[in-house]
Amino acid sequence: MSFAYTNSRGQTYVLHRRNAALANGQTRVLHYFSRTAGPSAIDAVPAGYTVVEAKTGLPLLKRT
Repeated sequence: MSFAYTNSRGQTYVLHRRNAALANGQTRVLHYFSRTAGPSAIDAVPAGYTVVEAKTGLPLLKRT
């Protein structure tokens, strides 16, 4: 089961994670919310992060 967040407007978003390649050859982990669940959906919020809501209603991860 994927981690889903319902914002104050009643819209549901699913948390995803993917690795992005940087120009210097290193990789970085990206977390993002999407309206639909995809193959990169994850089950829980990563340790050290909480979900907050932007003024537009879009959920964001914030370090605690």
